[in-house]
Amino acid sequence: MLYTSQTGNTEMVTDVIADNLQRLDFDVILKSFDFDLIDIDELATYDAVLVGTYTWDDGELPYEAEDFYVDLEGVDLSGQIFGVYGSADSCYDTYGLAIDLMGDRLKNLGATMVAERLKIELAPDKQDELACAAYATSVAELIQTSRNTVLSS
Repeated sequence: MLYTSQTGNTEMVTDVIADNLQRLDFDVILKSFDFDLIDIDELATYDAVLVGTYTWDDGELPYEAEDFYVDLEGVDLSGQIFGVYGSADSCYDTYGLAIDLMGDRLKNLGATMVAERLKIELAPDKQDELACAAYATSVAELIQTSRNTVLSS
């Protein structure tokens, strides 16, 4: 899971999703765009990569995620599972646009996308935690389907 969080909300969402994936017996590696080296070539070694971001200013990607976004240019992500999620604030006209920008980039590069782009209003509440658990289940099912396809090939 790769993420950035300015206010801590996306980090909380990350933690809830990660906890649910661990309950489903998946190993989870957390990397922050703020502090960790993100090696684009390493992405293919993971069963899935989930990218969490907040939306900055008037619908922009936060600067912490910009290098990753640019580094993806021209990378073939075919067959790799990706998902996008994050915290958003509905007081802005561009609700969670950075999540969509990242999702569109990954999809256009051939990634197999988790169907839902999970957008949580600010900090996750109990209802949002259920949505995060359902998101983790969707990720797990997509990974399992991918593994079964590889085994049957």
